[in-house]
Amino acid sequence: MADASNRIDRFLKLMNDRGASDLHLSVGRPPIFRLSGRMDPVRYRVLDDTDMVALLRPVTPPHLWEQYLVDGDADFAYDLPGVARFRVNLYRQHRGMGGVFRIIPTKLMTIDQLGLPPSVRKLTQLDGGLVLVTGPTGSGKSTTLSAIIHEMNIRRAMHFVTIEDPIEFVHQNQKSLISQREVGPHTGSFSAALRAAVREDPDCVLVGEMRDLETIEMALKAAETGLLVFGTLHTNSAAKTIDRVINVFPSEQQDGVRGILAGVLKGVLAQQLLRRKGGGRVAALEVLFGTSALTALIREGKTHQIPGLIMQGKNAGMIAMDDSLRRMVEADVIEPSAALEKALDKDEMRKWLIEYGADVGDD
Repeated sequence: MADASNRIDRFLKLMNDRGASDLHLSVGRPPIFRLSGRMDPVRYRVLDDTDMVALLRPVTPPHLWEQYLVDGDADFAYDLPGVARFRVNLYRQHRGMGGVFRIIPTKLMTIDQLGLPPSVRKLTQLDGGLVLVTGPTGSGKSTTLSAIIHEMNIRRAMHFVTIEDPIEFVHQNQKSLISQREVGPHTGSFSAALRAAVREDPDCVLVGEMRDLETIEMALKAAETGLLVFGTLHTNSAAKTIDRVINVFPSEQQDGVRGILAGVLKGVLAQQLLRRKGGGRVAALEVLFGTSALTALIREGKTHQIPGLIMQGKNAGMIAMDDSLRRMVEADVIEPSAALEKALDKDEMRKWLIEYGADVGDD
């Protein structure tokens, strides 16, 4: 429970009122909001170390404050009743202390409300296998996953175990039973929680971050046993996602891993967040579904052919990232320059934009 006297609370209320996504605090600068993707300084004095301690220490769990003083990093969630939940990262930088508060919308968004492609619903009907939701930090992976889990929770009687750092969206039990565990308070690590989760009679496990070999290996094994596993990675295309999973392993294990991944991979959603015209942000999505052709490409190490496979799979609901960007330009949702910046094939996108009549400037 937040203490009404916490100094940080008034910044967080202002952040929520103004519709900002993040609050950045750092010694040597005034507080800064991120509004519709842009950094927007708050009218306030330059912060020093004393300010930072007064703002951050009261809301940081005591054991994590001690960890932060020793290691220079800490992650946790902060709940401000009546306002919102926030994902918090504390860090050190060359001028001193720093911290970022990211708002976690308390209202679960649906697949439709997020404007996700209708074909994403296919993933809510799976009984087993591995689904990867990928993209850079802050691209909305957790929001997309929460919408998928929310839809399954409403429609299916399942046992979900989620492993998160920290817990962001809180799911109420509906048709499903949902056990949400947070790295730190509830478990020592993603891999330890995943090892335990497979013994907890789950139908589906959500791994908030597949950040190391041990976690990736266990996620693959869990999917191989027939569980449905959702995980996230920091890659920006389906092909790079598959390469990343395989390349985490030592070279002598990679052929075996290729075979396992080929057998269990049911889908990849790769997303990037872009500034929406008129304010706010919008996600561009690449959608890849598991098919016999994908299985063969992964087994044979031909991931470079995946973009072609996605183009051939349009009728099945597959979408290429650059097609997603083109659709958003045509719908006047994003600026042409934003599409060019995020495009995977920039030469082709530039050519298309010129033919479309957009002014993309000189390279």
